[in-house]
Amino acid sequence: MSRPDVSVVVVSYNTSELTQRCLRRLYDSRTGDVSFDVTVVDNASADGSADAIARAFPEVRLIRLTGNVGWGRAVNRGVVASTGGHLLLLNPDAAPVGHPVAELVRFARQHPRHGIYTGRTLHADGTDDMYCCWGLPSLRGYLGFATGLSAAFPANSWANPEGLPGYDRRSVREVPAVSGCCMLIERELFNRLGGFDPQYFLYSDDIDLCTRAAALGARPVVVPDATVVHVGGASSSSEGQRIKILRGKATYVRRHWSRPRARLALGLMATGVGLRAAGEAVLGRDRARGVDWRAVWRERRAWSAGWPAVDEPRPPHSALDAGAPGTVPSATSTGAAST
Repeated sequence: MSRPDVSVVVVSYNTSELTQRCLRRLYDSRTGDVSFDVTVVDNASADGSADAIARAFPEVRLIRLTGNVGWGRAVNRGVVASTGGHLLLLNPDAAPVGHPVAELVRFARQHPRHGIYTGRTLHADGTDDMYCCWGLPSLRGYLGFATGLSAAFPANSWANPEGLPGYDRRSVREVPAVSGCCMLIERELFNRLGGFDPQYFLYSDDIDLCTRAAALGARPVVVPDATVVHVGGASSSSEGQRIKILRGKATYVRRHWSRPRARLALGLMATGVGLRAAGEAVLGRDRARGVDWRAVWRERRAWSAGWPAVDEPRPPHSALDAGAPGTVPSATSTGAAST
């Protein structure tokens, strides 16, 4: 069997219908000039995802984990089980439109200096959901969150620098970081980086990867001809999702910033959460907005500590490699992936 041009890795967690929709659209998007295989890593879903995927897509390489190890660690395991020269990380709630795999690979072949590529992530109506690329964390951004300015003026680049509101996603442009929702990366670069940092259970792991890749000379870029429709937040509840986001942000600043700067950032995060919680206490909670900020405030000690350290082999080696330290013997792989 020849080596595919791309290995697509999808991490599924209680998203059976969305994952199957993603896979159907992915296979429908195949072209003759770019080959790909598909690996699905199921994070111990309780909704029958793994069995449903195995029945509907026998050509998929399916890795069944007996515990939820988070997104980045699951991606790492899917990567080491695959062989493609490029890796395309695709969320199960991202449905390909047109031929995004081919578009990303064609651009990468013509512009290999970038190393990391993403397409546009769209709402169902075809408008940008603004999630395909991000600015790097900054004290200015945390000040905007602490004062509520980022929520009041999300389209203002000073108040919301991480959201990159002034960036036109319809044009090719270099960006500080791209979302793991739809990320193409060279396998060689991924291996040089040791894949995703296993300490991140969820959120900010893609920002961390792009930060480390930029230090090696990568220049992440948006390729607008590659598009996916993105549901977003399909496997997380509202305040639970917000707490995970904050834990990811806390992990990032603790790992990349000096201790005084990280402490200031954490203080600004806590101020922003406290402001929103106080507003709920005075004005009442707007249930339509979803997030219970008072619940997030009560968990501030947990999320400000970040994610706990994890001792796990990283790509090109992995906990799925036979005999590797930290092997997860209960993880199983079924199916063969080829197109």
